[in-house]
Amino acid sequence: MIEPLLGSTNAERTLLYLLARDEGYPSEIARLFDTDLYGIQKQMDRLESGGVLASRMAGRTRLYHFNPRYPFLKELRALLEKALSFYPVVEQDRLRSVRQRPRRRGKPL
Repeated sequence: MIEPLLGSTNAERTLLYLLARDEGYPSEIARLFDTDLYGIQKQMDRLESGGVLASRMAGRTRLYHFNPRYPFLKELRALLEKALSFYPVVEQDRLRSVRQRPRRRGKPL
């Protein structure tokens, strides 16, 4: 939808994923969209070097999230929200749903 503005489908997918889930890592995004991991990694590196994304290490995994110091973050989020609203409801739900493991039987709340 906003691919012409961003330059690639992988950039759009990456930004929409991070908008919906706040943070993520490349293999998770590639698996969700059934796309090439290298393309997602390349876009995330490009967006991080441009200051749009920031990352942190969690164990051996590099987690990416929006850079709170990015000057156009508010406008970018508004654009992504608008683009996401045009996606089919099924796709929106798939992006926003976070898989959680089932609760162990008998485990106290």
